[in-house]
Amino acid sequence: MNDIQWFPGHMKKTRELIAANLKLVDLVIEVLDARIPLSSQNPMLQEILGDKPKIIALNKSDLAANLDLWLKYFKEKNSEAVAINSTNGAGIKNLIAAAKKIAAPKTDKFAKFGAKPRAARAMIVGVPNVGKSTLINRLAGNNRAKAENRPAVTRSKQWIKIDNGLDLLDTPGILYPKFEDKNIALKLAWTYAINDEVLDIEETVCLLLETLAAKIPKNLIERYKLENIPAEGHEILKAVGKKRGCIRKGGEIDSEKTARLILSEFRAAKIGKIILDDLPIN
Repeated sequence: MNDIQWFPGHMKKTRELIAANLKLVDLVIEVLDARIPLSSQNPMLQEILGDKPKIIALNKSDLAANLDLWLKYFKEKNSEAVAINSTNGAGIKNLIAAAKKIAAPKTDKFAKFGAKPRAARAMIVGVPNVGKSTLINRLAGNNRAKAENRPAVTRSKQWIKIDNGLDLLDTPGILYPKFEDKNIALKLAWTYAINDEVLDIEETVCLLLETLAAKIPKNLIERYKLENIPAEGHEILKAVGKKRGCIRKGGEIDSEKTARLILSEFRAAKIGKIILDDLPIN
C-alpha cells in the first residue's frame, strides 16, 4: 500500500495560529478520538503546547471499549483525562469542572482585588474530525461553531462564549506534515481524520479487516454472518461482499462498494466497539 500523506496548505497556518494564541488561554483541551487515543495525538501539537496546562478529552466514547484503562493510563502520565460523547453530552459536566479547576489559579486572581473571577479560557485543539466543533456546539447550546462530518472544515479561530464560566477558542484541525508510522496513518484514515478522497479505499479496508479479525473476530463473524474468517484481507472483503449481495453483473464481487459499506459500518460502530491502539506497557 502506498504511504498516506495529506497535509492541506491551511494546516501550516493552523500551527502558527495555535502557537500565536496560546498566551490568550489558561489551558488547552485536546480532543482525541477514543478509538485511537494515541494515534490521534499529534506530536506537532505537543511541541507547540509545551507545558501549557491540558485536559485530554476522549471523545466518541460510545464507539470505544475499555476506556477506563486508558483514563487510568493518561492520569498515570500526569494528564487530566475525561471520557466524553460530544453528540449526546455524556461526560461534558466533568470536562467543564476539570477545566474550571485547572484554570482556577488564574481566574481567582481577580477576586483578590474585589472583582468577579473571570471565565476560564480554554483552547480546543485536535486532529480533524475528532469532534471539536460538535463539542463546542454542545457546550454552547447551539450551532455557534460550524460542525460537519468532514475533515478540516473549521478554517479560522473562533471565540465561543459559554454560559458555564468558560470561554473557548476553537481552532482548525491539524494533522502531521508527514506520517512516519504507516499504522498511525491507517488508523487516522479508518476513523476519517484523513479525507477518503486521498485513499485507496479497497486496500485501506482490507487492512482494516485484518485488524478487526485480530482484535474482534467474533464481532466480524456475527455482523457479516461469516462461517469463518479468511487470513487475508482481500478474501474477507470478498466474503463480506458475497454475504451482503454486493455483486456486479456476471457474478463478480463489487469490491469498492463492499469496502465503502464496511468502512461506513465500522465508523458507526455497527461491527462493534473497539480501541485500535494497544495500551502501552509501563
